[in-house]
Amino acid sequence: MPELPEVEAARRALQEHCVGKRIVKCAAADDTKVIDGVAPDQLEASLVGRTITAARRKGKNLWLALDSPPHPTFQFGMAGAIYIKGVELSKYKRSAVSSTEEWPSKYSKLFVQMDDGLEFSFTDKRRFAKIRLVDNPEAVPPISELGPDALFEPMKLDDFVKSLGRKNVPIKSLLLDQSFVSGIGNWMADEVLYQARIHPMQTASKISKDKCATLHLCIKEVIDKSLEVGADSSQFPENWIFHSREKKLGKAFVDGKKIDFITVGGRTSAYVPELQKLDAATSRSKGSIDKENGDDKKSRKGVNAPKPAKGRVKVTKGSSNKAGSTSDDGNEEEAKPAKRGRKQSARAANVSTKHGGSTHGDEATDEDQEAEEDAKPAKRGRKQIEKSSKGGDEEAHDKMEAKPGKRRGQKTQPTEAKSSLPNKFQDAGPARRPQRKARQT
Repeated sequence: MPELPEVEAARRALQEHCVGKRIVKCAAADDTKVIDGVAPDQLEASLVGRTITAARRKGKNLWLALDSPPHPTFQFGMAGAIYIKGVELSKYKRSAVSSTEEWPSKYSKLFVQMDDGLEFSFTDKRRFAKIRLVDNPEAVPPISELGPDALFEPMKLDDFVKSLGRKNVPIKSLLLDQSFVSGIGNWMADEVLYQARIHPMQTASKISKDKCATLHLCIKEVIDKSLEVGADSSQFPENWIFHSREKKLGKAFVDGKKIDFITVGGRTSAYVPELQKLDAATSRSKGSIDKENGDDKKSRKGVNAPKPAKGRVKVTKGSSNKAGSTSDDGNEEEAKPAKRGRKQSARAANVSTKHGGSTHGDEATDEDQEAEEDAKPAKRGRKQIEKSSKGGDEEAHDKMEAKPGKRRGQKTQPTEAKSSLPNKFQDAGPARRPQRKARQT
């Protein structure tokens, strides 16, 4: 990807070959993703007849200063590149256009012809680049939001050390932050950290002053050496990690030492574990520490939290609140909702107490009494039970309590309990509904 060295090489070529010349022809691609905020024909009309006075750059952004505003700016993105016809410029993997292709290339987004016949083109294969037309490039984003340029505005060592001391983020993430220092991209950050022997995950504020000084020097050296060869990566020093950073894990080595890959700041990072060691003080990430603290709080909370009663269960639908109440020690007295047969049994017990003199009804609980009122069986069934239990003994009561309740309208058959009733009840047969008296007319 084009980073500070690649964009600076393009700026130097434009400065050398195009400054002082007038634009006589211009062709902008009909690509609104790249041509940003201005129509292609408007861009062309704004450039034709204008003279280029300077080629300028900050970070990864380049712009042409014309004799009057507005000025075209170029944000290179992932594969943006400047090509000057007849002039050999450095090529990088994602932007290289074959010399055998048509001119201008089919990937050209802006073609410009000068008054002396010189032609140049801005190309972009990936369409992540941006071409804008602005009055004051340094006063508007993205250029206005950039930090000091790593080449033109390098930090003094003391300021660099102090700045790192205030940043509690991984050093790789900080170097990629264009608001901190502009121009350093992914491959440059990996290279300067490798040369300085600093782990990409090392917290910036934990780096020693000596290491900070080494890193400060390595940034300058990597930029200078890459520009010495016109940003031609094939001519970068052999001992740079750059040449192996795109190889597969297990096949990537530099100076005989294994290269490993991790993700830092959302970007793949190449480093040499044998040389770039993470200090013990920062070996654990903030996320892992927070997770441990959270787990510890949960465990303490679990120890102090009161345990729920074992027998307590949720009251089921159809039963009253009292029917599902619990005793003081948490054990459930009545977990299940009262059924019709049980209610009839409880009613029969109360009836037996009133008519047969039994004391069993005194033991009935409040929930049984209320459950009886919640759902009463058919009146006909109640009358049969009351008639059959009048004057009966405890054996009849036990038999009826064991027998499940009957549905509405179903006749109750006198079985074994019949033999224990007085003869007058046995001879009487089953109870019959009294006939209504005839209405008097």
